Amino acid sequence: MYSHTEVETMENEPNEPSSKCWCDVGHTMKHHACHGSGGALYFVGFLGALYYYLTTATSFLAGVIGVVKALLWPAFLVYGLLKYLGM
Repeated sequence: MYSHTEVETMENEPNEPSSKCWCDVGHTMKHHACHGSGGALYFVGFLGALYYYLTTATSFLAGVIGVVKALLWPAFLVYGLLKYLGM
């Protein structure tokens, strides 16, 4: 843990704008971690898309294109949604 003088030093340090947490304005990144489950969700989606595209590929080129599609699937999803909504 921190000593008494280290805690006083941390409390007296000015809060820099770059140290602010984007998910909670009142806390700084020094002692607070944002909830970062979006990366894990994207990774699971990437693995699922990669499996789908590679198992349905009929050639090497289709497999390479499938890997690119698996990386960019959120962009395809948002594009399809906006196209469906007519925006």
